[in-house]
Amino acid sequence: MYAIVEIAGQQFKVAKDQKVFVHRLAQNEGSNVSFDQVLLLDDGKAVTLGAPAITGASVEAKVVKHLKGDKVIVFKKKRRKGYRVKNGHRQALTEILIEGISAKGGAKKASPKAKVEKAKAPAAKKAAPKKEAPKAQEDLSGKTVAELKELAKAKGVTGISSMKKAELIVALQA
Repeated sequence: MYAIVEIAGQQFKVAKDQKVFVHRLAQNEGSNVSFDQVLLLDDGKAVTLGAPAITGASVEAKVVKHLKGDKVIVFKKKRRKGYRVKNGHRQALTEILIEGISAKGGAKKASPKAKVEKAKAPAAKKAAPKKEAPKAQEDLSGKTVAELKELAKAKGVTGISSMKKAELIVALQA
């Protein structure tokens, strides 16, 4: 049996009696920890997939010790400029021992009908205004600047000699 669980912002594939190094946890050494963000659960017979997490499933672990990871050297250099910087970093880690995986509860399932209805309703509201506005813009955007200026003169718009095509279209639609 194994599970994919989210621990300290990272996802890990864990099994019982496995040791895992994770980012530093706030618990003390020797304390028990439970993680309820189980994303996938495999019991050998069936695979349960959460949306995004499985309701009721949890992974129990014990904090073994806190430690620092290996040193990582960061060296930056720009050639011919005399620029050299050397930095080091040691990540704070926690070693945990997975004590058990419990699969109480089923997968979260959102109702597909609700999603479809929500998706259709906003689309219908937005689609109606969009259809009307682009028709007027498409008619004017297909014309040349000279034709737009003639239409603006006929409509009585002033200052058309310094206007660009987009400004003429806006003036004509107003």
